[in-house]
Amino acid sequence: MNTAKTVLLMAGLTVLLVFVGNLIGGQGGMMIAFLLAIVMNFGTYWFSDKMVLAMYHGRQLAESDNPALFQIVRDLAGRAGLPMPRIYIVEGDQPNAFATGRDPEHAAVAVTEGILRTLPPDQLRGVLGHELAHVKHRDILIGTVAATMAGAISMIASMAQWAMIFGGGRSSNDREGGSPLGGLFMIIVAPIAAMLIQMAISRSREYEADAGGAQISGNPLSLANALKTLDTASHQIPMNASPATAHMFIVNPLSGGGLANLFSTHPPMEERIARLESMVYGSGITPR
Repeated sequence: MNTAKTVLLMAGLTVLLVFVGNLIGGQGGMMIAFLLAIVMNFGTYWFSDKMVLAMYHGRQLAESDNPALFQIVRDLAGRAGLPMPRIYIVEGDQPNAFATGRDPEHAAVAVTEGILRTLPPDQLRGVLGHELAHVKHRDILIGTVAATMAGAISMIASMAQWAMIFGGGRSSNDREGGSPLGGLFMIIVAPIAAMLIQMAISRSREYEADAGGAQISGNPLSLANALKTLDTASHQIPMNASPATAHMFIVNPLSGGGLANLFSTHPPMEERIARLESMVYGSGITPR
């Protein structure tokens, strides 16, 4: 169900990007937007792992730096049928982790200093299983492409806004006889729609990674208990994280409440924990 939902949402992002291009410049603008999506996705495919690791100053570990961590990851990768990923350490007290890389052969798992200090081995195993499930499902590529396309839509809409301001309030679509309401939709509604679609994709993939991580680690309750600890810590220990990459972490590194929760890249923590516990106890939870 979540896989089919992801495919539909990705298709929706592509259609929205092309539609925005059409509103700006007709058929020519539509083709430019489509080509822009191809170029941006190509760049994302090859360089996203390097960019995000550099952003958080990730330092690659050698096995001699932390043999126990390498043993856990090697065992989990073997259980998942994956190559051994590169392992990075990120400075910071907030316990968190993420995976990156365009495919399983070029994957990397990054953990913060805080998570190594905070979690016992069985819970750390659950977290690393979650991250390897992302690798196995190729969620890193899906999430990064979705974020790139949503960013492209917002960028195009912003450019159109300035063009309308300095162009006397008339877009190229208006000059061709289009409705001004179309331009208004493009500037205001399209970026919001793109953001909501991107977040829906991220939430779907998190549920899948939780289930996959529980299977890889062999203990759903270890991951559930880890999520409880990480969720509490994320609200108590700040992290200098970029909103553009928040979806990559196992728990949202940006603390927030109220309206911010309506636009979260992660599913409700209570639901994630309940689904994991239901894998052991059973509760009749129906996936949303």
